Amino acid sequence: MRILVTGSTGQLGSALLKQLKGLDYKVKITSRRKPEGVDFKWVYSDLLSGEGLEEAVKDVDVIIHAATSPVNKSKDIEVIGFERFLSKLHHIKLFIYPSIVGIEEIPFKYYRLKYKAEELLKDSSLPYTIARATQFHSFVDNLLLSKPLFGRYIIPGRIKFQSVDVNEFARHLIDLVNKGPQGKLDDFCGPDIMTLREMAELKIKITNETNNVLSIPFSGKLYNSLIEGKNTNPMQKKGIISYEEYLRNKLN
Repeated sequence: MRILVTGSTGQLGSALLKQLKGLDYKVKITSRRKPEGVDFKWVYSDLLSGEGLEEAVKDVDVIIHAATSPVNKSKDIEVIGFERFLSKLHHIKLFIYPSIVGIEEIPFKYYRLKYKAEELLKDSSLPYTIARATQFHSFVDNLLLSKPLFGRYIIPGRIKFQSVDVNEFARHLIDLVNKGPQGKLDDFCGPDIMTLREMAELKIKITNETNNVLSIPFSGKLYNSLIEGKNTNPMQKKGIISYEEYLRNKLN
C-alpha cells in the first residue's frame, strides 16, 4: 500500500511519520518544508499555489491529509486549496481526512472552514473516511497553559476539553488505511472531560509550580459553546492516555 501524508511537518503529520516508521507501507510525504531526520521520500508541494501537488499525489493509493492552517490564510488552505487538491485525486483508493469534534456547532472561523472541507469531500467522487478528534493534550497545554502572567494562569476556566493524545490519534488514522472508505466515523476523544481550570490546577500540582489560577468569564457564542462542551463527546472516550499522563510523560 502506497501512502501519502500531507502536512508532514505539523504536529499530527510528525506523529504520523513516527507511527509509520517500521511499518510495511511505502510512504511518501509532502509539505512546503522538508522535515528533519525523516527517511521517507519527500516531495515539495504548496496548497496555496498548487505547485507540486501533481507530483506529490502520483503513484499513491491512500492519502492522510494532515495539512492544515488554523491561523494564516485558513480559507485558502482549508477550502480553496483543498478543493483544488481533491480535483487531482481521481486515482486514489482512500482519502483520510482528520477533522475536529463539534465543528458544526462551534462558531469559530477555522472550524467552519474545516466543516466546509468535510462537505467538499463528501460531495466529491472520492472514497473517503472522515475521522474527527478532540483537541490534543499539547494544544491545550501549549496554547492556553504555557504562559502564566504574574504567577497566575489567567484563563476562561469554565470551558471544557476532552483532550486526546496526538500519537493515539495518529495510530487510529493509520489503522484506517486497510479498512477502505468508512464515511464519517464516530469521534475519537480523550478519556476525561475537564474544565480548563481543572487542567491548570492539575498541571500546577504535577509540575510543582507556584502559580495560581485566576478564572475569568468571557461572553459570546463561542465561549458558551465551549462551556456547554460542544467540543467533547462523552460517549466516545476512545483515547487511553489522559492529560495527567501526558504531563507526567513530559517530565521524564
